Amino acid sequence: MAYVGVSGAAGKMGRTLIQMINRTEGLILRAAFEHPDNEFIGSDAGSLAGVGNLNVDIQSTAELLESGIDVMIDFSVPQATLSTVEKCMSAGVGIVIGTTGFEVAELERIRRASEQIPILMAPNMSVGVNVAFKLIEVAAEILGDTVDVEVYEMHHRHKIDAPSGTAVKIGEILAETLGRSLKVDAVYGRVGATGARDTKIIGFHSARGGDVVGDHTTTFAGTGERIEITHRAQSRDNFASGAMLAAAFIEKRRAEKSTGLFDMADVLGI
Repeated sequence: MAYVGVSGAAGKMGRTLIQMINRTEGLILRAAFEHPDNEFIGSDAGSLAGVGNLNVDIQSTAELLESGIDVMIDFSVPQATLSTVEKCMSAGVGIVIGTTGFEVAELERIRRASEQIPILMAPNMSVGVNVAFKLIEVAAEILGDTVDVEVYEMHHRHKIDAPSGTAVKIGEILAETLGRSLKVDAVYGRVGATGARDTKIIGFHSARGGDVVGDHTTTFAGTGERIEITHRAQSRDNFASGAMLAAAFIEKRRAEKSTGLFDMADVLGI
């Protein structure tokens, strides 16, 4: 049995996580957190999420040290996540991070924190997306420099970072597998007279609109044919389901007094 806390509990993803925790055997919602100025501070997290009263009031993240949780799930924004990571270190609590948009120095702070507590960080918790990551790796290994690779993603109008964390992860997989560097070879969109395409380029294209949960397509374009690997998220439930697996994984590491930085590939064994 693991006692779970949710950071960003009043948001859309936070509410979805609470719904999923409520129907996942072995996980119990123990605490729900929000920014101190959030209008829902003091509200019951279960009622807000639509699952009925759980007797868990949404509280400020400043209360984390007293919450008695085993593992935190955080889908928020970088600065809030970094603050939560610091509090988790002080409390000896493992954390699952679904936040994206970190700078390099911020990622290094998380890596250092993982020397003290178990941390799972993934740009996308969906099992299907992580299977797609593996398929993309295999395709890149086989096709190599015989094809041109482009990454396309689309999300809802409210998403504030681009490319998406999932698209960046795809780019990292491609770069590592193909022996390239995103710093050198990535191209983000195109406009004007760009000239002929360099074979080494890894192209990224981002679109925003409507309520699209998340679409990602990786195209391997060869001569006379192309392969497209696509994942489309139709709801946030798939992210939340993956986060439940991640939370159970991190709680097991914490109980074993293990530390380290993990991702969904570790959870799924792929």
